[in-house]
Amino acid sequence: MKRLCGFLLFAFLFSSAVAQTRFTLPGVSENYLAEISVICKKDECGGPGEIKLFSKKTGKLFQTFHSDDLFFFPSADGQPSVSVVELYGEQSVLIFDDFNFDGHEDIAIRNGNESGYGGPSYDVYVYNITRKKFMPSEELTALAHDNLGMFHVDHQRKRLVTFSKSGCCWHLATEYEVVPGKGLLKVYEFEEAMTASGDMIEVTARTLVNGQWVIESKRVPTAAYYPDETAEKP
Repeated sequence: MKRLCGFLLFAFLFSSAVAQTRFTLPGVSENYLAEISVICKKDECGGPGEIKLFSKKTGKLFQTFHSDDLFFFPSADGQPSVSVVELYGEQSVLIFDDFNFDGHEDIAIRNGNESGYGGPSYDVYVYNITRKKFMPSEELTALAHDNLGMFHVDHQRKRLVTFSKSGCCWHLATEYEVVPGKGLLKVYEFEEAMTASGDMIEVTARTLVNGQWVIESKRVPTAAYYPDETAEKP
């Protein structure tokens, strides 16, 4: 009897320790209310998580998603942030935006820290107007895994922008157009690379023009290119 009681107590404590925290996020998008459930310990949440979207029009459950690692740090108010994308800064657990510029809201869901330098990675879903549900996009998910976190959405120019780096001395910004029915088309690259001597920066711009790459390159003294970082302190 004592052994049974001890086992039940252990089971209760264990289940309490791994109990999931539920967050309700009413203002995450124009069309949906989101509810996420994930294990939280102190000031960090992560591990297997569930995301439910409810239609704001009907109040009914619209779609359910799962993430193997719904990782995030709650904000000061104890809630997760939404749709924040900062290079080298905060990137939210959920990101709502029109990623393929078709006029419909899409969603990116945090799934671990598998992008460059252990940064945030995302599973990206785009809204399918025929099926009337979100469908996974392998191409957009790859962009959010293979670079420095979530890509930037340039609505004015209708381009997706990714950022990559290697150490202090090599940086690359890449722009993609979304071609309906075909997928992503890389159209521009901007590369910054420090020379071996460290005193020059080689800047290269590659632009796709009528199917051909036009390349422009120049070298700039490091002190002139990064004046704030190389200036002597008083």
